Amino acid sequence: MSILLRFIRSQGIKSGLTFLRPKENNICNRIHRSDVSVKNSEKESTYEVKKPWVSYGFYKDDQKADSQAMHVTFFISVSVVLVFGALVIGYAPDPFLKDWAQREAYLQLRYREEHGLVPIDPNLIDPSKIKLPSEEELIDVEIII
Repeated sequence: MSILLRFIRSQGIKSGLTFLRPKENNICNRIHRSDVSVKNSEKESTYEVKKPWVSYGFYKDDQKADSQAMHVTFFISVSVVLVFGALVIGYAPDPFLKDWAQREAYLQLRYREEHGLVPIDPNLIDPSKIKLPSEEELIDVEIII
């Protein structure tokens, strides 16, 4: 941001310095040997050649304001995207809860080791609570493996 302000101020300083502009040449007429200065009347084309300008879309009439608006807009938008985008990605919570699942698994393993239980119980769900179909009901069912 400070670079942008320095750039804007330097443009103002350059336009305020009049001694950098070319001055009119005073020519002393040597033919008549007079000391009276004569202004150069033989000026060739005095118009300035300007480069063709295509607006960035902010200001259609003012080239300087259009250029400044474009630079400020892109500087702020890129800064916001990079800075806040990095913050959001860096500090966003885990969407799949992988970290929580690992911590919970370590807590369960420690609990089972302290109480002398098997780390993974083959009967996690009590078999008496599961109702399986009888073999007579499974005779006509095709089992695809």
